[in-house]
Amino acid sequence: MSIPPFDTTTYSRYTQPPNPSWTYGQKIDTTPAGKEWVAGESAGWKVYNTAETDKTDIYKLLISGIVPRPIAFVSTISEEGVENLAPFSWFNTVTNYPPIISFACNHSGPGRIKDTIANLKNSQGFTVNIIISEPFVENANATAIYDAPPDFDEWTLSGLTKAKCVQIKASRVKESAFSMECEIYKSIDITHPVTGEHNSTLILAHVKYIHVRKDVLTDKGVIDLTKFKPIVRLGDISYARIGDAYRIARPSWAQEEAKIQDALATLASL
Repeated sequence: MSIPPFDTTTYSRYTQPPNPSWTYGQKIDTTPAGKEWVAGESAGWKVYNTAETDKTDIYKLLISGIVPRPIAFVSTISEEGVENLAPFSWFNTVTNYPPIISFACNHSGPGRIKDTIANLKNSQGFTVNIIISEPFVENANATAIYDAPPDFDEWTLSGLTKAKCVQIKASRVKESAFSMECEIYKSIDITHPVTGEHNSTLILAHVKYIHVRKDVLTDKGVIDLTKFKPIVRLGDISYARIGDAYRIARPSWAQEEAKIQDALATLASL
């Protein structure tokens, strides 16, 4: 199967939402797209019992079903001064006060802890560079090489540039438009509730400093999606860029009460 080349003429942009005329209580099948979506239910559902499903199949389902996922590009340093760089897509925010983020690191195999986790536990701090942007996605992907020896130099392989941090010994990625200097808040070893196997470690990180390139910031202090050009992780070996984005205001009871009450009254009379 031939794949077309990357389209350099397409960029992220903002559009209206899919159904700007939607009203409270409106069913999904009242629009052509909604009707087509609901029609897919006729194929039925396949239910997986995770206790009886092979762990590889569970992995495939989770990484392809929970999408898109942001990518944490984590830089650590060993006690001997060897720096490590690796991407993680089991990642997200936790809270803004205190600023805590999380990412999980799956181990390479029984008894094999990845360099990142080993380095995190030396209390020297680490950086989380968010997000991998289009211009250096191949560079970042090169650092995902597995089964490399502990002293392997991912930085040189990637072609990316080390930049100094304010407090953390590990370098941040200069090419990243958004980087965070972090200290470990809590490390949680994830063990299987039945077998007791330890195959993953969840890291809660306390963000101490945030580095943001000025050209991606708006006047309101928000990251500009169209300039940031973030890449997200999908299933198998797939990545994606963000295409059309749209804004939908969060409903306010104080402002929408009358409309909501009218909608509920109409639905009750049907």
